Amino acid sequence: MSVESKRETSLWQRTERVRMVTCVLVAFAAIWELSVRIFDVPQYLFPSLESVIADIVKNPAWYAMHAGYTLAATLIGFVLAVGGGLLIAIGIVYSRILEYTLYTSLVATNAIPKVAIAPLFIIWIGTGLESKIAIALLIAIFPIVIDTVLGLRSVDPAALDLARALRGTQFQILRKIRFPNALPSIFAGMKVGISLALIGTIVGEFVGSNKGLGFVIIQAQGQFEIARQFASIALLAVLGTILFYLVELGERLCVPWHVSQRGGTH
Repeated sequence: MSVESKRETSLWQRTERVRMVTCVLVAFAAIWELSVRIFDVPQYLFPSLESVIADIVKNPAWYAMHAGYTLAATLIGFVLAVGGGLLIAIGIVYSRILEYTLYTSLVATNAIPKVAIAPLFIIWIGTGLESKIAIALLIAIFPIVIDTVLGLRSVDPAALDLARALRGTQFQILRKIRFPNALPSIFAGMKVGISLALIGTIVGEFVGSNKGLGFVIIQAQGQFEIARQFASIALLAVLGTILFYLVELGERLCVPWHVSQRGGTH
């Protein structure tokens, strides 16, 4: 298959994917609205899509402010998790001491429910943006470390032996062999991590905050504003989806050669 044919096939697949996602969203919205109307569901139990959209349209700047706060904490926590996760993974791969200590500590920390330790971050750091960033970082870093370690270790031994025979330094081997080989695994961890970072931010906002979509949900719950709760949840779903596909776009740009990006073509 020529390069031009591959590009046309890739473009067609992306267009088809957008169409399918759009159809699914439209179908979901239609089922939501029709179900509420047909079964005459009380608005205080399950609001119609129309009332949810109306609440967002009525207060767009207010929702944008809270969504921006949540987005900022998520992105900062995620970026820190990526940077810290890569450094930790490299240390684990090259150091047995770090593998036996830091790696084990990460596994043990990940086993602790983050809802249980979130109040401690609020006490230690405060109710500001910093505590939300810390919780997002703590939750997102684990899959990034795990997948990066897997990718850095999944190198053909023959390639490593050849590099050492050519007197390549450890840094050169890392930069030219291990890291490029690990990119698909790194992005796999990042796609999980970005979703977890958003969850971590919301957990922090649930525990203690006066801003963010998590705060809006808690406030709306106390005031029995069901439409506002659903509006916030819908915005979170949109944010999470956009962030996930942005990471996936970065993967397509950085590792277009990998088999996962061929869309099933040969």
